[in-house]
Amino acid sequence: MPKDGARTGFGGVRSRREMFRRPPRSLQSVADYFFRSPTVGWALVIGTAFVLCGTLLSIWSRQHALVGVDRVMNFTAVVRRPFSLEDSIRTEQARELARAQTPRVYAAIPGKIEALRASIEGLPKTLAGATTAEEVLPEVKSQFPLTDEAVRSIRAESTGDGASAAWMERAALLAAILSRQPLIDDQTMQRELQESLARDVELRVGDGPPVRVFKEGSLVNIKDEGQLAQAALRMAREAGFVEPALSVVAGRIRHSPEPTFQLDEAATTRSRNARAESIGPVRTEIPAGQVIFKRGDTLTPQALELYRRELAVFQSESEAWKMWLRRASLLGGVTAIALAVAGYLGLFCPRVRSSPGRMAGIALMMAGSLALSCIGTVANPALLTLTAVAPTVLVSVILVIAYDQRVALALGTLQGVLVCIALDQPIGVYALMMTGISFAVYQLREIRDRRGIIRTGLYAAAALSVGTVLVALIDRPISDASLRQTFLDAALAGCGGLGIGVLTLSLLPTLERAFGITTGMTLVELRDPKQPLLRQLQQKAPGTYNHSLNVAAIAEAAADAIKADALLTYVGALYHDIGKMNKPDYFVENQTGGPSKHDKLSPAMSLLVIVGHVKDGLAMAEEYNLPRSIRHFIEAHHGTTLVEFFYNRARRQAESARAEEAEPPDELEFRYPGPKPRTKECAILMLADAIESATRTMAEPTPNRIDTLVRALASKRLMDGQFDDCEMTLRELQTITESISKSVSSIYHGRVLYPSTAELVSPEERRA
Repeated sequence: MPKDGARTGFGGVRSRREMFRRPPRSLQSVADYFFRSPTVGWALVIGTAFVLCGTLLSIWSRQHALVGVDRVMNFTAVVRRPFSLEDSIRTEQARELARAQTPRVYAAIPGKIEALRASIEGLPKTLAGATTAEEVLPEVKSQFPLTDEAVRSIRAESTGDGASAAWMERAALLAAILSRQPLIDDQTMQRELQESLARDVELRVGDGPPVRVFKEGSLVNIKDEGQLAQAALRMAREAGFVEPALSVVAGRIRHSPEPTFQLDEAATTRSRNARAESIGPVRTEIPAGQVIFKRGDTLTPQALELYRRELAVFQSESEAWKMWLRRASLLGGVTAIALAVAGYLGLFCPRVRSSPGRMAGIALMMAGSLALSCIGTVANPALLTLTAVAPTVLVSVILVIAYDQRVALALGTLQGVLVCIALDQPIGVYALMMTGISFAVYQLREIRDRRGIIRTGLYAAAALSVGTVLVALIDRPISDASLRQTFLDAALAGCGGLGIGVLTLSLLPTLERAFGITTGMTLVELRDPKQPLLRQLQQKAPGTYNHSLNVAAIAEAAADAIKADALLTYVGALYHDIGKMNKPDYFVENQTGGPSKHDKLSPAMSLLVIVGHVKDGLAMAEEYNLPRSIRHFIEAHHGTTLVEFFYNRARRQAESARAEEAEPPDELEFRYPGPKPRTKECAILMLADAIESATRTMAEPTPNRIDTLVRALASKRLMDGQFDDCEMTLRELQTITESISKSVSSIYHGRVLYPSTAELVSPEERRA
């Protein structure tokens, strides 16, 4: 006999499948397990991918400055390598000065100068028929200040076709002077004097080349009458006009003055931007040893930029071997964590050890959580208490739902170490992670309702908030700014805890499908008698339904006795015989008397009907989307046991036939197809189902007889190898048999006949 607690198969020989499920016990078994297990190759591939991903994320995140503006610093940073830094403020100031010193561009208003030139060129011809100013048309006199002397002088410049060549030359010269002497309005003049520091302006006339002139003395404000009068006389004199024509031409310029040039905003902006871009960055030399910020300082944008630049310079100028040594150390750290995860799962979590898909799922989840923490923290370091802590706690929450508390706590602890390595965080942040992980794992021992998940989120939020405050008071210098920051971080951590609860609640159906699990919340819903399958079972096979209720109560108590999942056992027992609904009359619990339907069938046909209820039950379970864990109860509650009644009938029929025709039936043909129970809960159901059915046939189900029956059936199933594939120990089997014996005795105990009833019952009926 094996020692108590050992798992054995029939005859004490372990199967090949069990050998791969069990953790190795010696160096030789380690080698055998490593080279012979089909999952080791997948584990190596998945582990290598996880290590590479974790290392790359760690290297990438540590290359960034993980500090935020307006945060109180926990450490002092100094310059390690001298470098020059672009002074963005001084650079921008220099470029703004260059923009202001760039001449503004003025474009000639089309037609204005030409109109003045044409008016002056046509004046001699206009005055050709006049001898005095009184004879000149009023509209001409309104434009030119004419006197009799001026009329006679200008009329002398007239020819038969127009004006003299000299007059025309002077008018053209005046137009050229006007193209270099802009007349502008008062608003444009004010902007020029206030916004521009340039000494000159750029003039553009048509498609001709631009001309630069000094703005002082060149720009004429048409609203300044004195300046306009002086400028008009000067321009007319420079053009060659003399009195009395000089006053007339100057008066024409002063008359109803309109600007001849206007500011070209687009051209000015282009010119200024081109000049600003030509100004190179202004650099400041930063010596080694200069303090970037001190512990307790509030980080400014300038200090952050200096810190980022110093970090980049240090990484680029450091010796290559030092940088690769640092990266190799990160690779070693991530590898150590991956080995710890693999070792724990290999030793204590056979569900993962034997499934490459589950290995990949856990690796992908942990790597995704690390990526989320790294990317979120790099994007906004001020949210570190949310971006680093919340994804780590979420990993533990998912693991405790998918597996158990030990796995969640172990892997959550290792995930916290990995995140702290990747983000270069101190022990305080790790302690905060462990606080959230511990509270979440403790609260999620079992999920039976939505309030449990919300309660977990609230507890985690409270724990993270308080933990954030305590860690901050330990790590940070105490000041008004640090206290404000601490309470803000506590609020963020609390929001992360609440977010974990809400996210878990919304992801719960997805998690159940992804990991092939069934939470207590789903099981509570499935045990409702109003579920469609249970209602059909009540209506079509009431005897089977009552049998299932009794078996569920018996199995639930036994599961609770060995600390197994009692709720799962109860729900699995409710659904284990749903396949009997297709042919309820062929099962004894649904028969109400009279001849049995099996009397007209051969043992082989009866066997097909009896065994078929397993296949029919699986088809119904798939149709109604029952969880995979419940389907296992349906397919394995008989394991590979022998259908003894019909096997014995077939054997008797073979023995009664003539010797030459007699062929004894093969026992293998009269066994259920299996599989055998793979969980303790399903093994408990197998025993409870068999014992409840057998107890119904007992004439006097006394406690002693029931106990003898229970132990006999349990021993029979054990020796038949039905418990080979589940992790049930002999000690647990003993506890289960005792619990089932008590439960069955309480249900099928003998009853005392009352006098009124005894008179109606004959002795033969009592014995029956």
